[in-house]
Amino acid sequence: MLNTLSKFIFMFERPHLKPFRERIEEPRRFIQVVLGPRQVGKTTMITQLLSQLALPNLYESADAISATNTAWLAQVWESARLQMKISGADEFLLVIDEIQKIDNWSEVVKQQWDKDTIENTNIKVILLGSSRLLIQRGLTESLAGRFETLYLGHWSYSEMQEAFGWTIEQYIYFGGYPGSASLINDEERWKNYIKDSLIETSISKDILMLTRVDKPALLKRLFELGCLYSGQILSYTKILGQLHDAGNTTTLANYLRLLSDCGLLGGLDKFAGDIIRKRGSSPKFQVYNNALITAQNDEAYEKAIINPELWGRLVESSVGAHLLNHSIAGRYNIYYWREGNHEVDFVLEKGDTIIGLEVKSGMRAENRGISIFKEKFHPTKMLLVGTGGVPYKEFLKINPKELF
Repeated sequence: MLNTLSKFIFMFERPHLKPFRERIEEPRRFIQVVLGPRQVGKTTMITQLLSQLALPNLYESADAISATNTAWLAQVWESARLQMKISGADEFLLVIDEIQKIDNWSEVVKQQWDKDTIENTNIKVILLGSSRLLIQRGLTESLAGRFETLYLGHWSYSEMQEAFGWTIEQYIYFGGYPGSASLINDEERWKNYIKDSLIETSISKDILMLTRVDKPALLKRLFELGCLYSGQILSYTKILGQLHDAGNTTTLANYLRLLSDCGLLGGLDKFAGDIIRKRGSSPKFQVYNNALITAQNDEAYEKAIINPELWGRLVESSVGAHLLNHSIAGRYNIYYWREGNHEVDFVLEKGDTIIGLEVKSGMRAENRGISIFKEKFHPTKMLLVGTGGVPYKEFLKINPKELF
């Protein structure tokens, strides 16, 4: 069943593919870095790309390679040079998947890239990785001025609708993991797939195996708590109380950052017009994909859609996830705002432009926070999503960068 699904996904092209292909076909050399969480289609997109190119190429994955085997990376590069020479081509494409698995990968890439530069060898390079923190660290430390990045976030409502015919209700409950689409009619199996194949694999392979984590059990409990309270604001002190752990707030903030870098769970800062106050605020939990909430919830789909309180929370979370997934490529910041009992769900900031965004379900009363926020910060615009404003079904089809 999943094999059939994989073939179907391959037939569906994400919007990123066309401009990416055009970039690859440019004559100049490049190092193109493709980042994104697990199971969002990075490898599938590259496979589609390679099938459409006349350019000779070599694809290799570091997934099963020892982290200390930096010689493997140099050997792969030499193989690409040899194949290019044998083919008599003027240019060649080298693709390396799961690059973050190799220690000091950026140093090796820099060495090989600079060698090709000196020898006038036109090898273009695509690097794929699922740990944004480790990839960005290597890029800034060793490859400054030599790379471009493309971020692939979780699938949007428009993509899941086009590929699988999903309704807005299905998207809000089941989220945007394409590999799980065939399992939604068997919810127990779907939940097990999300928990075992996505959550556990992401945490164990992209965080615990690649980053020093002194308290892995604390990180896992933080993730579970963050999903449970997604859309809510908790101080780090309250979080520690909920976790029953003698850790400290710095550790929690670091673990939350690791979870965010893997596209699982983010912590939004409070908007205050002051960088220091933003960073020192209590976080508002926000998942990157609603499946991370519902897969760990006992409430079934048929009951969730008729539970006003739960459904309102899932709607707000889906809007937050939509904003968060687009914030990296869109290069805008996303916050929340609260003062006393008054709040604005999301605040978007890009340069001097500030946008306040409130999500309202049918059960929520009028929010005076919008008026107070406008008086205090004079935002460029205020948007209401849901009851009385832009229908959330339509908002989830908009690329948020178009709001600026």
